[in-house]
Amino acid sequence: MPKELAGFYYDAEKNRYFPLKGPIPGSSSAVKKTAQKQSLNPTQGTNFCRRNRVRTSKLLQARELSGNLVDSIKGKCNFMEEVLKKQASQPMVWKFRGTEKMGDGALDQFLMRIQTLEGQTEVHGLITGGTNGFLSLLETGKPGQRSHNGIKFMPDRVSPVIEETKAEWSKAPGHIWQPAGASLYMPSNISYIKMSGRHSPYAADDNFSVQRGLITTLGSETAGGSVCLLNIPEPLDPYSITSIRQMVREIASFNCTIWTADCNHNASQAVIGTSLGAAMVNLETGTSTWICKSKSDVLAQQLDQSGNNVLCGLRNGAILTVDIREKREGFSGRLIRHRIPYSQFATSRQNSSKQWFELRGNIDPSCTLYMPSSICCLVSLQSYDQYFLASSMDGSIKLYDHRMAKRGAIQSYEGHVNSHTRLQFGVDQTERFLMAGGEDCNLRLWSIKSGELLFEEKISDSVLSTVRWQGPERPKRIPSENESYEGCLSEMSNWGTWCASEKGLFYMHWS
Repeated sequence: MPKELAGFYYDAEKNRYFPLKGPIPGSSSAVKKTAQKQSLNPTQGTNFCRRNRVRTSKLLQARELSGNLVDSIKGKCNFMEEVLKKQASQPMVWKFRGTEKMGDGALDQFLMRIQTLEGQTEVHGLITGGTNGFLSLLETGKPGQRSHNGIKFMPDRVSPVIEETKAEWSKAPGHIWQPAGASLYMPSNISYIKMSGRHSPYAADDNFSVQRGLITTLGSETAGGSVCLLNIPEPLDPYSITSIRQMVREIASFNCTIWTADCNHNASQAVIGTSLGAAMVNLETGTSTWICKSKSDVLAQQLDQSGNNVLCGLRNGAILTVDIREKREGFSGRLIRHRIPYSQFATSRQNSSKQWFELRGNIDPSCTLYMPSSICCLVSLQSYDQYFLASSMDGSIKLYDHRMAKRGAIQSYEGHVNSHTRLQFGVDQTERFLMAGGEDCNLRLWSIKSGELLFEEKISDSVLSTVRWQGPERPKRIPSENESYEGCLSEMSNWGTWCASEKGLFYMHWS
C-alpha cells in the first residue's frame, strides 16, 4: 500500500498522488463545490462534525460493500481514517478544581516510576509552569488509587454537558495529586518545559535512572531569562520530597528575554529563542553559543530529527532554517551576515519602505519562508521528515513541505482565532490530528491530512494557551487499514490531551 502523505490523496487506479486542496479525481462538480464550501467555512465546523456522528453505521455498511476505500460526500476516503476522524470529533473534556494558573505558561507529561508501600509502580506525571512563575510536579491517577500527603485536585466534566451517571463517572481521568513540597517559585514566568530522556549519563548502575527536563524562564525587568535542568530521580519516593528545588539546577542565564526553546532526545543539548536571536546551550557543561543574531525576536523553535538544524520563527513572520553543526567557541565567534528580502505581504504589513532585514547565522536565505504575522509555534512531523506545521498571530495555521516551501503551504487549517497571543498547538502521536486553543476561548481539532475542522467548542472562560498530547515515552500504535472497527476505537480510547488556561488544567480523552 502506498505511503499516505498529509495534504495529498492517492488514487489507486491512476497510481499517483493528488493534492487535497484541489478537486478529487472522479468526483462530480457538485460534490466538489460542497466539499470546498465546507472546508472553507470554519463556522460550519461544529455542526458539520455533529451531523457526521450519525453516519457511523453507513460507513460500516460502505466498508462491507466497497472495502477500505469508501465513497463519501468528500469523494473516496479511507475507512479507517474516517472512523478515527469521527471518534476524534467526540471527546470528553474535564476541568480540575483548584488548578488556576497552573500550566498556562508551559506544561509537559511524562512517565515516571514511584516508590509506594506496595512497591514500585509506573505512573503519568505532569510538569506545569504558570505565567505567575510557579513550577509544579504533579502525579495523575485514578480515584482511591493512592493516598499521600499533599494536595488532591478532582475533575469536573465540562463537555459534553449531560447528566452524569455512575457509568459515565467511571470514565473520569481520576484525580491529580501534588506531593507536599512539589512546587517552586521561579525567578520569572516559565516560558518552556520539555521532558526528555529516561536514563541519566551519570547513573552509577542500571538500577538507577533519572528523568530529565528542560525548563526556561522568560526574564523580568531586573534579570534576563534562565535555562534550567530538572532531574527527577527514579524511583521517586513521594514521602521524601521536601522541595522540588533540589531537582532544579540553573544551567545558564542570559541578559535578554527567553521566549522559547527545544532540546534533543536525551536533554544534553538545547536551543533557545531570545529577544536577540537564537543560541545553543550544552546542558552538561552550561556553555552557550549564538547560532543566529537578529533584531527580530525568535518566538518559536523546533529541532529537526537529525538534530543538525533548527527551525526559528521570528516576530517579523519569517521562518528560518539554521544549521547548528558549525562549532564556535563562546559568544565571540563571528556569524555570517545576511540581508534577507521581505516577502510582499510582510513589507505591506509593516507599513514600511524596508525591503530587507539583516541577521547573522549559518542559514540559507533562499529557504526563508514568511507567514502573515509573528510566528507562534512550530512542530516538525516525525512520520514525514520534510513536513512541519507553523502558526502565526493572525490566526493562520499551515502545513509546509521543506522541498516545496517556495510554492507555499500544502494545507491550511481554517477557523483558528488569534490576534496577538503566543498560542501553542499540539499534534497527536500518530500525527493525524492537530489541536489548538483560540483567543475566542474555543478549543479546536483538525485532521492534519485533510484540513477538516473536526471539533470546536468553548470549554474555558479564558484562552487555552498550552496544549500537550500524551507524552512520547509510550508511542501509540497506528491502527492498520485491516483492523476492526472496535479495535480502532479501543486504540483511540487510550489517547489523551492536556490543555491549560489561567482558569486551570483541562484533560481531554476519547471513550
